[in-house]
Amino acid sequence: MIKKLIASIKEYDTKDDTTPRSKKLFGLAALYNTPNEIIKAASEVTEKGYEKFDVYTPYPLHGMDDAMGMKSSKVGYVSFTLGITGMLLSLLMIWWMSSVNYPNIIGGKPFFSLPPAIPITFEGTILFTGIATVLGMLILFNQLPKINSPLNDTDFMKNVSSDKYGIVIRTEDNKFQEAEVKKLFLSEGAYDIQEIYFRESNLTTKTPLFDKKFIGAIIGTGILTAAITYLTLNYVLYSVVPFDWMWEQARIDSQSKSSFFQNKAGMRPPVNGTVARGFIPYEFKGMPDSSVKLLSNPLAVSKKTLERGQDRYNIYCSPCHGYFGDGDGRLKGQFPKPPSLHTEKSLKWEDGNFYHVITNGQNVMPSYAEQVKVDDRWAIIHYIRTLQRSKNATDEDMDKAK
Repeated sequence: MIKKLIASIKEYDTKDDTTPRSKKLFGLAALYNTPNEIIKAASEVTEKGYEKFDVYTPYPLHGMDDAMGMKSSKVGYVSFTLGITGMLLSLLMIWWMSSVNYPNIIGGKPFFSLPPAIPITFEGTILFTGIATVLGMLILFNQLPKINSPLNDTDFMKNVSSDKYGIVIRTEDNKFQEAEVKKLFLSEGAYDIQEIYFRESNLTTKTPLFDKKFIGAIIGTGILTAAITYLTLNYVLYSVVPFDWMWEQARIDSQSKSSFFQNKAGMRPPVNGTVARGFIPYEFKGMPDSSVKLLSNPLAVSKKTLERGQDRYNIYCSPCHGYFGDGDGRLKGQFPKPPSLHTEKSLKWEDGNFYHVITNGQNVMPSYAEQVKVDDRWAIIHYIRTLQRSKNATDEDMDKAK
């Protein structure tokens, strides 16, 4: 069954085009035996001023571009234009999604920022450039939607796709004169000159691109490719040893059983009194801030410490407390408004009280112990003190500022 199917495909693939030839001449084709002869012939055709011609060789020949007087390809302009379009569309998409359609405040970061948008922008640029390059080559060079060339199934094409070298000058060239072209070919050592006529199908504007069978074949190929890819990546690849590591893993899932332990429980509580290496438990965890005693700021006040504190404050604190600690954050009613950091209570608080609230949380404010490192919490407190002093500056402070 499979052999018959393969044989029928081969037979269909090698079947000659039986469309009848018309009496309209497409061009004259000449065959040469050596690369040097075809390069010399191409140079002579270019020098004579012919423009509508092409060279066919079984493999690329170095120096042929210069011999044919070829100019830079226009595909690059198409690729560049579509690449820039893809970049701009990607940036527009990310900006619209993050700033207009679904704006979210994440750690005080802006709605749209260029650095995180670069990966998607890069992918969009490459995608559009690749599509433009393929379509540009098909349309500009292969001249789609005309996909049936008069050269197909000719003795000329069979020779140049094997071991000979050929050149074709088309009749649409302004300088084309059959006798002159034959004379030029013979003078450059052509051993065979063929007359290529249009097929009847070449002279019609009808294109097979919109044929129902062709469209059906494209859709069928897409569905078959998607199905094979899905089955291969999701079932075949990961269920065959040694590629089954995604399904068979030496680990225990959450809430799953374990045959190793006596109670069959996979999730194990830590041993009583266990402390992670390098971690010092917070001794006032879960206690009110009034219980915090003898907890002082270990960081010295410096420009570097204040800059670090400002950076962390703007990211984690300003969305609720505002950039100046006035309690006028940017949440716009999405979260309860916090008190100002310039109240009498806050001004009288010790650094340890602020540290306790950041670490332990208070009221609706959650703990930020997971998000902010210990030293960064103390740096934030130094910056809060700076904000408080700027709001309650003395005459002496103003004189120093001047």
